[in-house]
Amino acid sequence: MTLVHALAALALAADPTVFVAVAPGYPGTTAEAQASMDGFAAALAAGAGLPAGSVRAAYYEKAQAGAERLGKSDAGLGMVALPFFLQEAAALKLEPRLGASQKGTGSTETWALVAKKGRVTGPASLDGWQVSSIAGYSPAFVTGTALAAWGRMPASVKVVQSSQVLSALRKAVAGENVAVLLDGAQAAALPSLPFAAELEVVARSAPLPTGIVVTVGKRISPDRWKALERGLRQLADRPEGAAALEAIRLQGFGTLDTAALTAARKAFASASK
Repeated sequence: MTLVHALAALALAADPTVFVAVAPGYPGTTAEAQASMDGFAAALAAGAGLPAGSVRAAYYEKAQAGAERLGKSDAGLGMVALPFFLQEAAALKLEPRLGASQKGTGSTETWALVAKKGRVTGPASLDGWQVSSIAGYSPAFVTGTALAAWGRMPASVKVVQSSQVLSALRKAVAGENVAVLLDGAQAAALPSLPFAAELEVVARSAPLPTGIVVTVGKRISPDRWKALERGLRQLADRPEGAAALEAIRLQGFGTLDTAALTAARKAFASASK
């Protein structure tokens, strides 16, 4: 390594790009996930051909904390859940780049609205009801985007964010005016519940992106993004990269389903009016 290259590497390590992962309501806390995020950052830097320490990463399980971290000047890119992207993309200047493939669901997932059997025949049935969802921090996603083809829910619906899925489903079974919007993994687990026979899926979404890799504004140069994109796409091909992905429950990164994202953005804009 020449002196010039060494100085450039030191500069990159001293002013690292921060990768911010935001998945509101999902397991783990920022502190609990840090070791796994450190491993991911190291594997990404190596895969991108960047010096050690030039990429750092952090995870946030709360929407507000994640938005605040993405708002800081060193946050150049990240991975966010679709409802968060729809809610915050304009304010944070998030540019969608790649799709993230999650273990168990892949790069797209189908959301499902679940209620007690026989109680919901259409959106109007939910007048005055509570709809609980892990995506409740983004009300327009819950009431209009996820189930755009089914129809928009009444304005009287109260959207509640909760990761306590079993508790909400038990309330529905007990006859309370509660429906639950489940993500792909939660919907897949529904048949295994002991009271599943008392519930029914009343509507499903079209396949929607599971997670979205974004860049923030113009904080990353085109050359830096080109290197990082290559590193992200090839991460699963390297043993250390595959291990880092496994630690954060991902399979890899690839081409984003732009048609699905465009449809989701259009529905979200309509539901937000």
